[in-house]
Amino acid sequence: MREKTTGNIISDWQDHYPELFSKHSLKLRHTLHRSKLFTDKALVELLENAPRKNYNVTTMDKREHSPTIKREGQFGDLSGKQILQAVKKGSIWINFQDPHEIKSEYGDLLADMYAEFEARVPGLKTFKHKMAILISSPNLKVKYHFDIPGQTLWQIRGHKRVYVYPPTAPFLSQNELEKVVINEAHETDLKYQPWFDDHAEIYELQAGDMVHWPLNHPHRVENHDDLNISIATEHWTSELRKSYAVNYANGMMRKVGLNHLSMATDTAGFYPKAALAAGVKLSGIQKRNAKPFHIDFEVDPKSPDCVRDIEPFEHRN
Repeated sequence: MREKTTGNIISDWQDHYPELFSKHSLKLRHTLHRSKLFTDKALVELLENAPRKNYNVTTMDKREHSPTIKREGQFGDLSGKQILQAVKKGSIWINFQDPHEIKSEYGDLLADMYAEFEARVPGLKTFKHKMAILISSPNLKVKYHFDIPGQTLWQIRGHKRVYVYPPTAPFLSQNELEKVVINEAHETDLKYQPWFDDHAEIYELQAGDMVHWPLNHPHRVENHDDLNISIATEHWTSELRKSYAVNYANGMMRKVGLNHLSMATDTAGFYPKAALAAGVKLSGIQKRNAKPFHIDFEVDPKSPDCVRDIEPFEHRN
């Protein structure tokens, strides 16, 4: 039987944190940076066995002040060790999703993480947990974006600065949110202005730090001068699912010219919207129309920034 880590993951929990969780941003300390699941050896094993559907690899120009330049790529025929070395010296950001499909221990750890939160926050019930391991180069900037489910970010190695912004206009418009929810835009398609930073919560993270922010808060990341390994986890609750259903239905109705749409999830009008969202999703129409990724480079340790241009093509996860 495996040894559970539940109860030993968050190392500085305080009695008042349940009142803040999911309502306000929280910076906590954790113990996951000590795990053998995130050593170079473990990461190389994941990269060696990565199906294409399990990762996105991007590059951004380190010289560019505004973190808006982003390109999508692929690993090509490199070994896991070559990929990791390229990240250490290049300009590369890897989002490795669902690592439990390669090694079940990551799934066990994810279950323990949420079991601990549920034990510490009365009434919290989460489901559809996901984990992504983020492997990124020194000094890289991660583009301004938001996530649809509930989120936490765990720093394992390296140092980074995280900017968290309000989830309302002008930082995130309702139209932008809905387009992402109905798969007509990517999370990173948001418009960013440097003055947004004047209104951001700013967190400095080192190994053993974790930050959680409420639903749909836009954020961006600036790595410091070292390799960064992080974990991003996502989850749903019944309230988050209701919010998603309303946004999905409103996005579909706005496409046909309807406006002044309610965001309420506690009125009779919610149920027709939930049925509409469920019907459209079951039809598969929006999945077929999802915006593809435009792939135009391969990771290459011998090229500048370890990025080599290739003939562009489209890819759908």
